[in-house]
Amino acid sequence: MAHSYTPGLTVTEQAVVLRRRMLSLPGKVLVTVGETVRANQPVARAELPGKVYPLNLANQLSVAPDEIQEYLIKKVGDSVRKDEILAQNKPVMKWFKTEILSPITGVVESVSPVTGQVLLREPPRVFELLGYVDGRIVEVIPQQGVVVETNCSLVQGIFGIGGETRGEIVIAVPSPDEALSPRHFTANMKGKVVVGGSFISSEALARAKEVGVAGVVIGGIHDKDLRALLGYDLGVAITGTEQVGFTLILTEGFGEIPMAGKTFGLLSAHAGQQASISGATQIRAGVIRPEIIIPKVGASSDHSTAAAPQRDGIRIGDQVRIIRDPLFGKLGEVASLPPDLQKIPTESEVRVMGVRFADGSTAMIPRANIELIEGA
Repeated sequence: MAHSYTPGLTVTEQAVVLRRRMLSLPGKVLVTVGETVRANQPVARAELPGKVYPLNLANQLSVAPDEIQEYLIKKVGDSVRKDEILAQNKPVMKWFKTEILSPITGVVESVSPVTGQVLLREPPRVFELLGYVDGRIVEVIPQQGVVVETNCSLVQGIFGIGGETRGEIVIAVPSPDEALSPRHFTANMKGKVVVGGSFISSEALARAKEVGVAGVVIGGIHDKDLRALLGYDLGVAITGTEQVGFTLILTEGFGEIPMAGKTFGLLSAHAGQQASISGATQIRAGVIRPEIIIPKVGASSDHSTAAAPQRDGIRIGDQVRIIRDPLFGKLGEVASLPPDLQKIPTESEVRVMGVRFADGSTAMIPRANIELIEGA
């Protein structure tokens, strides 16, 4: 049989995945190798430097820059509270007295006798890095972060926006070809991951934001509605830092495309369970796909389940999606894998495969126009 490697999305009931959790600056790791952690548990912590406030005391006190040390009440390294006296002059008559109050609570970081300027710094902000998924720590990188291993069900999407979040899975529609409308979003969906079918409109997106859902998983969306949600055109780059109020994951693509039955079925089977989701997407080198991770309830903490072996190629019977027009978005299964090159309408000779669709029809599709839906 002829083999071909076809990149695809993973949709599987059983997977063992590793997620690397790294601080953006050196800090302290809070867990150890072998420790079981929860998705919302801090695994590392760092202190982000506070904001700096400059004050030109020489100007405010009407003294020479090299004289300001004489007027300071607070010295370098001293703590200071908001509206506490930072410096004052020493007039002959008290009604000419000038007091400079601190605009912030923080510390005196530096004093310049050249410029007459004092720098105040706010207290550092503590940043805690969460585990993101329920799992076990398999590696600790000192002062930087950890690697978390989890035994889970995994669904990867085509495209997403928004950062990492977590919530209970709620299935909002009865079938994968039904669109999400504003009426599907109810008040009890706040903080949950809502799964729809084929499409979500701009009105439904606005309603999702109003309700306060944690995430929306849907088959497709119109690009104009995505633009309206973001307020700008999204370039070809990495997503995941957008502030739209929730995380959005597309499982199929742009347009009105029914969610793959396998994907909808897997998510439906886990309705009511907690899921960790991320909309981060990168389509250049080092591909990052949006994901829904559903940790196995009651899974052994040693996660002894072996990862699925790497497949050696696409096979007859595999589920695939067409990723080029004119059949973009259609789902089917591999019916044949002709070994010889075949000429297509562009006059190019390429490898093709026979794809059988749900209605029984078949088509010969260039293998480059196919995406494999991977999973057990």
